[in-house]
Amino acid sequence: MKQAALRCLKSSLTTLVAMAACTASPRYPATSPDPASQTASSANLPQSQTEVIPKVSIEGAYQVGPASYYAHKFHGRQTANGEIFDMYGMSAAHRELPLGTVIRVTHLGNGRSLELRVNDRGPFIPGRILDLSLGAAQYLDMVKEGVAQIRIDIIKEP
Repeated sequence: MKQAALRCLKSSLTTLVAMAACTASPRYPATSPDPASQTASSANLPQSQTEVIPKVSIEGAYQVGPASYYAHKFHGRQTANGEIFDMYGMSAAHRELPLGTVIRVTHLGNGRSLELRVNDRGPFIPGRILDLSLGAAQYLDMVKEGVAQIRIDIIKEP
C-alpha cells in the first residue's frame, strides 16, 4: 500500500514539474531593453529607491553642517533653560543661539524639515553644529545614520 502511494505521489510530482516548465510566455524578453530608456520605476526597484530626493539650497542659511541626536542618557534631566528633557519631544541643543530660538532644521540628504525650539546647549563633539532630540531625529529620518548634514534657518528669536 505504501509503495503504491509513493509511486502515485512521484508520478504526480513529475507531472507537476513538467507542466510548470511549459509556459505560454517566454521567461526572458526577445531583445534586451536599452539601458538609457529604462527608468527607475521600470527597474522594479523598491519604492524607497525610486524616490526623488529634492535638492536643498544652502544659500541664505544661518548654518550648515553635521547634526546628531541625544536621547536616553539625558531623558528626564534638566536642560540649559530649566525644562525637563523629553527625548521624544521636538527640541534641539545649540552652542550659541539664544535659548528659546525657534529654528527650521532641514535634512540635506532627504529634504525633510521641521521647526523646533532650542532649549539646551551642545553638541559637545567637535565639528557638529546641532544636537536634536530623538523625536526630532526620527521625524527627519536620521536615526539610522546617526549624524546627518543639516541646514539651520532662524524662524523666531526670543
